[in-house]
Amino acid sequence: MIQPSTYALRATLSIYYSGSVNPKTLANSCKVYSISKAKIQKKILLLDNLIFIHQNTVQNQPYTNSILHHAADLRHPYTEVAIVIDLTRLKAFIFAAETLSFSEASKRLHLTQPTISHHIKNLESDLEVTLFERKGNKLILTEAGKMLVPWVRKLLRQSNEIKEMMISVNQEAVGYLDIACSTASGKYVLPHLAARFRDRFPGVFIRILPCAPENLVSRLLENQAHLGAISSEMTDQSMEYQTLYIDTINLIVPIDHHWVGNDPINASQILEEKIIMREISSGTRKVVMTELLQSDINYDDLNVFMELGNAEGIVEIVAAGHGIAFVSSMVAKPALESGRIATVNIKDLTMHRQVFLVRKAIHSPHRVTEAFWSFVHDPSNQDLLPTPISGPKRD
Repeated sequence: MIQPSTYALRATLSIYYSGSVNPKTLANSCKVYSISKAKIQKKILLLDNLIFIHQNTVQNQPYTNSILHHAADLRHPYTEVAIVIDLTRLKAFIFAAETLSFSEASKRLHLTQPTISHHIKNLESDLEVTLFERKGNKLILTEAGKMLVPWVRKLLRQSNEIKEMMISVNQEAVGYLDIACSTASGKYVLPHLAARFRDRFPGVFIRILPCAPENLVSRLLENQAHLGAISSEMTDQSMEYQTLYIDTINLIVPIDHHWVGNDPINASQILEEKIIMREISSGTRKVVMTELLQSDINYDDLNVFMELGNAEGIVEIVAAGHGIAFVSSMVAKPALESGRIATVNIKDLTMHRQVFLVRKAIHSPHRVTEAFWSFVHDPSNQDLLPTPISGPKRD
C-alpha cells in the first residue's frame, strides 16, 4: 500500500514539474492526491531548500557539502520552518538506490554501513517517507524512492557543476566529462584523445560511456552526458556537431580467401559469399548499404550469414573463415597486422564515413566540455585522427 506521505511527495513533485507554485495548483494537488495542504507546503519548502544550492551558491558563496547557507533567510509564503538536508544523505541514498545495498554504498562512499543507514533514516525522516523496504535479504526501492532518484541525481550533478564553476573561475579545467560513444571506431580514437586531454588537464576525470545511436540525443538532452560521438550526421536542431574524423570502411575476408591477390572485384561478386552484417542502427551498415545500392544491391540480395552488434566480434568470425564483412579500418587493423584477415578492394567503390562530436546547441557553461571541444582538433592530435584512404571514385 502506498503511504499517505508518498502522495504528498508525488503531489509536490507534480507541482514542481508543472513549473508553477500557486494556490490553484496547490489546491488541485490536494484534491487529486487527497492530502492536506500543510503536508504539501512542507515538502515544497524542502524542495526550495534543495534547489537553493543551485540557485544561490553559484552567485557568490563557496561550495559546501550542505545547503545550510543562510537557510534562516528563506521564508516560504506557506511556512516559516526551514528544512535542511545534507548532501551526504543524498549521496548515501543514490548509491544505495543504484546498488540496492547499504554495504556496497558504504564501500563506494568510504563510510561505515551504520553511517549509511543513519543517513538514509534521517533522509526518510526529513521527507516523511519510506525510501527502502526489505524483502527477505533483498533491499528494494519504494515508490517514493523511485520518484526521488532522478531528482537527487539532478541535484548532485548540479552541486558538482557549482564546485567546478568556482574552481574554473581561475581558468582551470576541472571536473567530470562524460562522453557517450555510439560508434565502434570511436572506441579506438576517443580513449587516446581523452588520455592526452587528461595529461594536459589533470583535474579532469573522463568517462567514456557506451551508447546506442538511437539513444545518444536523449542522453545529451537529459544531461546524462556532456558530449557524444556518433557516425550519423545530426539533423536534430537541438544539437551542435563538428566532424571528429573521417573513417574508411574495409571489406575484409579470411586470409586464405580466393579473392586475396585477385582484387579489385566487382560489387556483384559479394552476392556469392556469406556476409556478416552489423545491426540495423549501425552507422557502418548505413554507409555500406547506401554505397551498394548504387550497384543495385539491396539488403535482401545479400547472403547474410548473421547480424552482429559488435565490430570486433565480426572480425573474429571472418578470421575463423565463416564469411566476409565490412568494418572500420581501425577495427580491422589489429587482425590485418597479425595476418589473420585480408582486405579486398571493390572496383569503383570506396567507402568512407564521418564520425561527429556532438553536444547540445544550447547548453549551460561547462569549461571542461568547451576545452575538450576545442582540444580534439589541436594540431598535436593529428596523429590520432584517421586519414581517409584514397581509392577509385565512382563517375
